[in-house]
Amino acid sequence: MRAFIPISKPNITEKEISYVNAAVTSTWVSSLGEYIIKFEKDFASFCGVDYAVSVFNGTVAIHLALEALGIGEGDEVIMPNLSFIATANAVLHARAVPVFADIEPDTLCIDANDIERKITGKTKAIMPVHLYGHPANMNSILKIASEHDLLVIEDAAEAHGAKAFGKTVGSFGKCATFSFYGNKIITTGEGGMITTNDQVLDKRLRHLRDHAMLKEKRYWHDTLGFNYRMTNLQAALGCAQLERVGFLLSRRNEILRTYEKHLAGVKRLSLNKHADWAEPSCWLVCMEIQGASEKERDEFMIHLNQAGIDSRPYFFPMSFMPYINMPVDTPVTFEKYKIGLNLPTYIDLSEEEIEYVCSVIKKYL
Repeated sequence: MRAFIPISKPNITEKEISYVNAAVTSTWVSSLGEYIIKFEKDFASFCGVDYAVSVFNGTVAIHLALEALGIGEGDEVIMPNLSFIATANAVLHARAVPVFADIEPDTLCIDANDIERKITGKTKAIMPVHLYGHPANMNSILKIASEHDLLVIEDAAEAHGAKAFGKTVGSFGKCATFSFYGNKIITTGEGGMITTNDQVLDKRLRHLRDHAMLKEKRYWHDTLGFNYRMTNLQAALGCAQLERVGFLLSRRNEILRTYEKHLAGVKRLSLNKHADWAEPSCWLVCMEIQGASEKERDEFMIHLNQAGIDSRPYFFPMSFMPYINMPVDTPVTFEKYKIGLNLPTYIDLSEEEIEYVCSVIKKYL
């Protein structure tokens, strides 16, 4: 009987096991240790920035960035309506207001033209999301931000190593946030990172993530802080993953090309698209069934599951969530979420397994 093919699983080698064992035996298992220092330094270099601040997941990375930048009560943050809910939740936790813009139909990233339409006197920041590994159009976004004196905070949770206009994501805005959840391109199990070129912001982030305790006066806290620190165990795993990131990225792109080869010419079906200026990192293979309803897409996913193949739908528009329930005009988002799904995408996925997935898809469609 064929084994079930999951949507994702981490690729752990002897290198990761060795580094984590070394962290354990060092007894530095909490929020201090050599692997934290190394992971931050190496990840900053990977993104082409001066500073990287580790935290314990991608959601608190966004929250900490907002708090450190002074974004709070009543401030508006423009973001795409199509994203994992953490993007909006972090803004709400900061007591600010998420403002939802539409997306581009090909990149699935925020539409710069719609950003312009959503700016008000209360707008403080733009938060582009590099969705499913495709970078947002950062040149256009930075131009708008400069014209309106707005901060740019990149949500790069799903796009480690992706590039826009030849520059790595995480290096464009005032700061950027990453996730290292178990299904991400680089994983630390749980974990996150904030990257920046701003030395003052770097110091502020480090201060706030450790209960805002003064270095000069231990156990004296000069403001309300957070316990958002990464552990040395997580960082050890991250260091090993980062040393292998070239392989991890190239292998994911190879998986996408294999899907493209086996699904070429199938009517109504399209896979990941990308802009000419972009070098995406394939976090997940995206498949869209043109003309499908949400019900038809869901029935197709049930069929895949019955054939032993995992899948997941595109994210729901964040404005739909019952505690947000905000009427917005984002027609592309409302169309795309219904027809899109993600296919199994992980390093150990074999060509034979991809061919099987594709055969099931072709037979059904």
